[in-house]
Amino acid sequence: MWDPATYLRYDDERSRPFHDLLARVPADRPRTVVDLGCGPGQLTASLAARWPDSRVIGLDSSPEMIERAVALDAPVEFRVGDVRDWRPDPDVDVVVTNAVLQWVPGHRELLRRWATELPAGAWLAVQVPGNFDAPSHRALREVAARPAWRAELLPLLREAPVDDPANYAALLTGAGCTVDAWETTYVHLLPVRAAAAHPVLTWMEGTALRPVRAALDAARWADFRAELEVRLGQAYPAHLGQVSFPFRRVFVVARTGARAEENL
Repeated sequence: MWDPATYLRYDDERSRPFHDLLARVPADRPRTVVDLGCGPGQLTASLAARWPDSRVIGLDSSPEMIERAVALDAPVEFRVGDVRDWRPDPDVDVVVTNAVLQWVPGHRELLRRWATELPAGAWLAVQVPGNFDAPSHRALREVAARPAWRAELLPLLREAPVDDPANYAALLTGAGCTVDAWETTYVHLLPVRAAAAHPVLTWMEGTALRPVRAALDAARWADFRAELEVRLGQAYPAHLGQVSFPFRRVFVVARTGARAEENL
């Protein structure tokens, strides 16, 4: 179960990659814009503000997220649905999927299918976190591998669920797209608050720790969380009331059928 309030603890930091991604999508008057994995909806609402004459659809598998999104009362059609089942209608000109596909095994085949099913000249914009080799995730896997939690947790944690920009570019170029792919490391300066948990731990509770929390009862989760917090404190020490948290992101913007159009 997704908790929108927990996810939105670091709303500004989580929103910035979305805006950086959309800055590279020069679509003018798209007929339909779809946000796959729209979460609590505030970023999807910004798509409606950018393209006010477009039909904007937000899809997410979490009923809790969609309930939060609908409450925004934005000019967006929010729906509960699985991105793995989604197929584009003929008028979909922009597809956005932001920090979603790392949760979807086999998402490379999804990207290939979407690229071939979208109309020529449509835009496919993708952002995924690329921090799975960061100290935060190494610490998570190390604690999960301890005997107390190994059987339940290790199957839930994948070491490399996403590709690098070059591999995504190769995949989508092979599907007939022109591609702009890059990566950025953001250095988030997270405030340390008195009597609060380590800020990297609270960040992870909104995303990476969600399946761990769901797999453990309250007592075992408290033990796991306490041990992980010690390791995170060693990996990310506080300085002047802040913790420096580097976070790598991978971006891909593809235009479907564009190479074929250029050869006409």
